[in-house]
Amino acid sequence: MSVRLIVVTAVHAPSARFLPEAYKSLGEQWLPEGWEWHWVIQEDGETDDVRPYVPDDERVTFRQGRPGGPGVARTMALAHTDGAYVKVLDADDQLPPGTLARDLAVLEADPTLGWTTSRALDLLPDGSTAGFPGDPADGPVERGAVLDFWKANGFCAQVHPATLCVRRDLLMALGGWMALPASEDTGLLLALNAVSRGWFSREVGLLYRKWQGQATGQASHVDPAERERRMAVVEARARALASSGWRYPSPGSTT
Repeated sequence: MSVRLIVVTAVHAPSARFLPEAYKSLGEQWLPEGWEWHWVIQEDGETDDVRPYVPDDERVTFRQGRPGGPGVARTMALAHTDGAYVKVLDADDQLPPGTLARDLAVLEADPTLGWTTSRALDLLPDGSTAGFPGDPADGPVERGAVLDFWKANGFCAQVHPATLCVRRDLLMALGGWMALPASEDTGLLLALNAVSRGWFSREVGLLYRKWQGQATGQASHVDPAERERRMAVVEARARALASSGWRYPSPGSTT
């Protein structure tokens, strides 16, 4: 019987057309013997616009639900996950070959690590890619490091939350993604880093598509007043978790 790594994708109608390319990138992954990936696609809504783009593959589960944003969709998708690890893949993004194997190797090798991230490249409309300066060193990300960097650099983290692979039990303990209209993935990343060590790989682990209809490109996403409130909640949650004394894994745990 194979052990599953679960890939979770939130999708809405405008981004559904990119699902075949995301699926192709999953098909180009390889995993150690005895492992398989299972893709859970959760529509943020109940339309007829997404299903035509969902691959006909027994490794793919498609579900729908009333709209609440990508964080709600991803969290609802967790009801259909049965693996030890959850990998994020946004509907419009792609995973370069080898990404899942690297994430799995890191987490399987070191039980003190709760999550992994990796280098991301922007995938531009013309098919070219662009990187970012200032990626951290390859290796562990200590507790609190992401919050400190994020606070000192205009609410920009040094690692990309869209590249996240996380232990499912840790993700569930933190309640999934934050109930925010945006930045829900950053909120989760900072919460994870508040209670657990992570890992960053300088190998490219994500092609992050830039296109006109993406949610992060809309004016509402950068509205100063709302952004300030979102960041205040994200920071408060991370600091509360850090000061709670709870750590993952807990002392004496064999996880």
